[in-house]
Amino acid sequence: MAEPTTAQALGAPCWLSLAARDLDAAQRFYGAVLGWTFRKGDLEAGSAYAVGERDGVPVAGIAALAAELALPVAWTVFFAVEDADAAVARIRERGGTVGVGPVSYPPQGRAALATDRDGAAFGVWEGRLVSRWQVGERGTPAWVELHTRDAFDAAVFYAGVLRWAEELPGCCETSYEEDRVVLRRDGVAVARLDSGPVEAASSRPQLRPRWLVRFRVPDLAASVAAVKEHGGVVVPGGEWGGARDPETGGDERRVVVRDPDGALFTLEADGTR
Repeated sequence: MAEPTTAQALGAPCWLSLAARDLDAAQRFYGAVLGWTFRKGDLEAGSAYAVGERDGVPVAGIAALAAELALPVAWTVFFAVEDADAAVARIRERGGTVGVGPVSYPPQGRAALATDRDGAAFGVWEGRLVSRWQVGERGTPAWVELHTRDAFDAAVFYAGVLRWAEELPGCCETSYEEDRVVLRRDGVAVARLDSGPVEAASSRPQLRPRWLVRFRVPDLAASVAAVKEHGGVVVPGGEWGGARDPETGGDERRVVVRDPDGALFTLEADGTR
């Protein structure tokens, strides 16, 4: 963690994090599936924490915190805010729910975990940012999008919480395109909010409103095989539109999978539009 939060980062995705039950096991799984290497992280003083890197570039963090905090194992998208307490107040004012925090992680910053009005989980982060980290629709190892009932309604919520609508210098801007909302920073798409069929009370997590995390890989079939070999599973129909397992001969470029602890994420072939 090396760079301070700046106005240019406010409101944008700033980190991806997994709260795992077994840090060593998680590193073995994600190393095999995504080709990541790991280094010890300093985000959480006194805690077991690792930063996954692809080609030397930080992609995401994994912390051994799920059992300690009684959290479900899941990938979480964090958004940069100037003041975590103020952001938490805005979440509650707009009908969201705060589950954890703000919690201090000196000297790096403060974080809180919350859900929006439809139940999609996300985090807010006040403090230093990871040097060289980026997420985007093109040319980055990761991409995030919200699958929700009504993208426009969700955009109103997040715009209020993350101050998208206040036109702060260098902050994010949104555009409404058909049935989706695109979040951009400096003209580059960094997240998308999609309307579509969701089941809030579904027993299948992939159908609930959620922030979907995609990780790009050079060989989709090899990564899917590694998921199965290391104790994960492919989630049939996990993508909207029903992505198929490429090992069955399907030509889809994205596959939703679940790690051995149950965390959902999407594998996407490099270069997929």
